[in-house]
Amino acid sequence: MEHLPEIGMAFGAFALGMFSPGPNILAVIGTSMAVDRRAGMALALGISAGSFLWAGMTAVGLTAIITAYASVLTALKLAGGLYLLWLAFKSFRSAASAASEMSLAGLSEGTPVKFFLRGVTVQMTNPKAALTWIAIMSLGLGHSATASTAFVIVIGTTILSVIGHLAYAVAFSTQRVVRAYQRARRWIDAALGVFFAFAGLKLLTSKT
Repeated sequence: MEHLPEIGMAFGAFALGMFSPGPNILAVIGTSMAVDRRAGMALALGISAGSFLWAGMTAVGLTAIITAYASVLTALKLAGGLYLLWLAFKSFRSAASAASEMSLAGLSEGTPVKFFLRGVTVQMTNPKAALTWIAIMSLGLGHSATASTAFVIVIGTTILSVIGHLAYAVAFSTQRVVRAYQRARRWIDAALGVFFAFAGLKLLTSKT
């Protein structure tokens, strides 16, 4: 109960971050539109598996570092906070732009297993994933964080990842939703910018 606010911030950062199209989400959207829903769902599950691996490795690494060297948390918070502010900048810039960066290029057919493995590869080879998880875990873990807190964050974000990516796969297999998203994209990006800016500043100004 003591760490519920921090856990909530971590979940919030992860959940809202899924509304900001990155390589993983664009891959799910593009596959669902260019191939079919089944392929998009297989890719989504692969990305969620990769997200679980990143979350687990980051949680173990951070909790070990924090336990041995509590002062290192300051550096982690700085890196995570600056990255969140960078995401805020990108969101505001996207909101100010009339152009969409969605791309469907480079997609091909394959078996569900191949799409699953492609999803794992997309997530694990994304250079931004490590920084993203440092930011998320820094929000959720403090000096007194326990292993159970890290476990809750890992399992919770994995569940959110599965639900969110599958929702993208299902939704963007229909042209109606694609058109609706394009109409609301700038407002969504502006809202994301506000959240990322708030979370980044909170992380940078935190005393713990």
